[in-house]
This record gives sequence, structure tokens and C-alpha cells, in this order.
Amino acid sequence: MKPHHLALCATVAALGAITLPQVADARDRGAVTICSDYGNGCYSAPVKRSKWGHKMRLKGGTWIDCRGDCRQTLREETVDFWETQNDKALAIP
Repeated sequence: MKPHHLALCATVAALGAITLPQVADARDRGAVTICSDYGNGCYSAPVKRSKWGHKMRLKGGTWIDCRGDCRQTLREETVDFWETQNDKALAIP
């Protein structure tokens, strides 16, 4: 094999190693749809895997961490936000 072919093969292999995690991340993306427990409608959000777990994007563009269960987190942070705040306030002794 000629030296310039060897260099080209090494470059292609290095680029492939760099792009593979991005392709795998794109395959892991999905969406979550939830409906309110209080009749406040439904909401969908895209979900992606991050270095420390899953994240989802809210309507304004902010990415938030899933706190264990993405569906529960999304419900509490969107359609049932005020009810969740009320429940937390009532739980304080």
C-alpha cells in the first residue's frame, strides 16, 4: 500500500471514530407524551441521552434533567406544575 493511501485510511478511521458517538446519540433520541392528572391537557417533549442521564426539552427550548422517570418529571414541570407546587407546599411540616 502506498504511503498516501495509508494516511488516507488512517484519517478516515479517525473521523469514523469521532462521528460514531454522535450517530449513536441521534438514534437514542425519542419523545415523551404525558397527560395531566388534573385535566390540564397533554404535552410532548423530545428526549435525549446526556452524559449523566436523560434530558428533555421544554417548549421554551430549555433542556431539563429527567429526575428518574422522564414522564413523571415532564408532567410535574408542565401540565401539572401548579398542582405539584401546591402538593409540595402542603407536604412541608
